[in-house]
Amino acid sequence: MFGGGGGLNPRKMKQMMNQMGIDLEDIDAEEVIIRTAEEDLVFHDADVQRMDAQGQQTYQIVGEPESRPRGSDGSDGSDGSDGGAETSTDSEFSADDVAIVAQRTGVSEDEARDALEETGDLAAAVQKLE
Repeated sequence: MFGGGGGLNPRKMKQMMNQMGIDLEDIDAEEVIIRTAEEDLVFHDADVQRMDAQGQQTYQIVGEPESRPRGSDGSDGSDGSDGGAETSTDSEFSADDVAIVAQRTGVSEDEARDALEETGDLAAAVQKLE
């Protein structure tokens, strides 16, 4: 059915998928995070597609993830935050915060950012790296 070495042309493939009731939608995602008990897999600028077929939604992520070990606090970065790490907007820290941690501990900015994202707190990140 799909014979030949050239593959299917994208227009023909889309027509076939529509005939089978499969709807494919590109999603303009800035970041995708998959959390496991041991690590977070963070995809920056990933290509994400949602496929709707027979009432089920399937998501496909294409990209190279950054693996980050989960912090010992087991935080999920979302619900129940009643203060503390106000600068944390889903693992986002200002360049000043990163620079402070890097300068205090003598590590690279990447290491400082990783420590901030793990701990969620400037003081805890400095303590972790000292």
